[in-house]
This record gives sequence, C-alpha cells and structure tokens, in this order.
Amino acid sequence: MIIDVFSDPICPWCFIGKRRMERAFDDMPPGLRPQVRWRAFMLNPEMPADGMERNAYLARKFGSGQRAMELYDVIARTGFEEGILFAFGDISRTPSSMNAHRLIRHAGTTARQNEVVRELFDRYFLEGQDIGATDVLIEAAEAASMDGDDVRAFLAGDAERDEVLADHNLAQHIGINGVPCFILDGRYAVSGAQSPDVFKRMIETAKLTAAE
Repeated sequence: MIIDVFSDPICPWCFIGKRRMERAFDDMPPGLRPQVRWRAFMLNPEMPADGMERNAYLARKFGSGQRAMELYDVIARTGFEEGILFAFGDISRTPSSMNAHRLIRHAGTTARQNEVVRELFDRYFLEGQDIGATDVLIEAAEAASMDGDDVRAFLAGDAERDEVLADHNLAQHIGINGVPCFILDGRYAVSGAQSPDVFKRMIETAKLTAAE
C-alpha cells in the first residue's frame, strides 16, 4: 500500500499533516504500515532561484504583515498541539523549493525520503534555515545518512528538475490546488492536515476494497 503525498517543504500545514499521518501509523505493526512516497507541489512556482526576503514575500502573498501574523498564529497553535514549535520569526528568507524537491526525489534512490523531508521541515520551520541554499540542503542530506559529496554533485546539475515540474503539473491536472494532499494506492484522496483517525479510516477503506 502506497501513500503519495503531494507536499511542499515550505508549507507549514504539510509539516503538521506529516506529523498526524505518522501518528496514525504508530498503532500499526511496522510491516503493515503504508509506504510513503513524497511528490512535488510548489506553492510558489515563480519564486526566483535565490528566494525572496521574508517580509516582502509575506506582504506580497497576504497583503500585509498583520494578516500573515494572524494566519501564522493559528498554524503555530495547531502545530503546538502536535509537538511542533514553529519558529516563524526566525525565518528571514522564503526560498524557492525547487532544489529541496529535487533532493527529496534524489533521496528516493536510497530510501531516505522520509528522513530528508523531516530534516527539511525541521531546519526551515524550527531553525529558520534557508532550505534553498545548497550548503543547507547538503547538511540536511548528510543528517539523513546520504552521501554529502554525491548530493553536492547532484545539486550542481539539473537532474530531476523536469520530474519535479511534472509532479507539480500532474497535481494541478488532477485537481490538487493546495497541499498537503494524500493519495492512497492511486484511488483515495484526502486533502489537508487531517487527524490521525481520518488517515486510519482511509487505510482501512483501502484494505477492504482491496480484499473484495
């Protein structure tokens, strides 16, 4: 059983959704847990390669810093309930997520996707690091037990760029206009950072259908 997760590592609700999905897995024997496959969705596909100063980004996206603060306050309170201590005030730059997505895809070749995604969420939302910066991405990969020299060489090229764009375009084609979105075995879709109980029901439904 495979769960395709369309996500962006700069999306706070995706971080919360990941945590809730994993909580749903806690009651399952390891051998019966679904395989998670991370797919690319870019919240800001037109973002410059070197990103944008955070306050300028928030003003452009939300109209004002005050409006952004109100929205992020809701996210912070929701995250706290999941044990996530969002440090929005430490983020000084909103990055392009293209290279982060490329790294996530590359991590799939060594079965380290989940670990890399966790590192990217932690570094961006808990530590305010710029996950568009090559050195930060390499450090995240190394922390996820990937080879740093291999990752540096990979990021220096364009490998997986077209695949990231294809994932993003596929998401839009099938009607995904916001993330996270979880698709189980290509048949059942759940949008948003749903509760662990919703994930459990989704998995049970898929099991019953497969048994018919």
